[in-house]
Amino acid sequence: MESAFDAQLLHALEVDGRAPFSRIAAVLGVSDQTVARRYRKLVADGGLRVVAVRDHERLGQEQWMLRLRCAPDSSQTIASALARRPDTSWIGLTSGGTEVICCTRPRTRTDQDDLLLGKLPRTPHIVDLQAQQVLHRFFGGPNGWLIKHGPLSAEQVAALRPPAVRTPTAADGLARIDPEDEPLVAALERDGRATYPELQQATGRSESAVKRRLAGLLASGAIFIDIEYDAALVGYHVMAMFWITTAPWALDTVGKALAEHEEIAYAVAVAGASNVMANAVTRDIPALYAYLNGKLGRLDGVQHVETAPYLRRIKQLTYRPGPR
Repeated sequence: MESAFDAQLLHALEVDGRAPFSRIAAVLGVSDQTVARRYRKLVADGGLRVVAVRDHERLGQEQWMLRLRCAPDSSQTIASALARRPDTSWIGLTSGGTEVICCTRPRTRTDQDDLLLGKLPRTPHIVDLQAQQVLHRFFGGPNGWLIKHGPLSAEQVAALRPPAVRTPTAADGLARIDPEDEPLVAALERDGRATYPELQQATGRSESAVKRRLAGLLASGAIFIDIEYDAALVGYHVMAMFWITTAPWALDTVGKALAEHEEIAYAVAVAGASNVMANAVTRDIPALYAYLNGKLGRLDGVQHVETAPYLRRIKQLTYRPGPR
């Protein structure tokens, strides 16, 4: 019973990570205290965090997917070092622990060159480095994966969604984060549920100014509020990375099809040896096999699929060092 309620609570936070517990409780039909208690439990035991994320696609900034083949005794150390960087996410160990997968989002060209051309090539025990630039997002970012599994009804989602939120379009142009916004964004990157008085203290701006600017940043798509958690909490125990090669004419249709598959939590077009990268989450290994042999294997235009199950996740959105 608690697992089903946890899935509903996580879905509610995907819809609006800053929603007051009272509004979530009203939609879920429980007390405020029940929501607060389960939230604290998920934070303590399930690694739940609500944080702001910069949408680099909306900001027009580059993203890279890195594959680092390492000496077996060094992958954990290299992955942990990358995880401590503020410009990395989705770091995991695959291929029996010999490969590190990492998404990096350098803020500047200098940062990008320093990492890709400087630090990583000179790092001992990295046997091979592949860097694939992200070209287009099919699914992920502001779109939460749990919506595909329907813990909440469409009516509940509508009741939770902030009324002023709309999906930005290409016609809006690129979003921007001004230098004076940085203290506000940094505070939300630490805690996406920080209260307005806390944000006022962090920025030195008035509470009304903080409210207006936060609303503007969210409306423009410059940032979104996301959640990280262990998918095993809701019964999904296997994560895998797919590197997919499609025929050139099928790239867009395959990507859009993946976006509709309930197993896919993230899918992007990339430049490199493969042209699609996707993250899958399944209940178990048989479910992963069924997906590979079924929906994915039957997609017209797919020429090759390389599958790399995660052995261990080092970082999702934020880094928490393990016990020493």
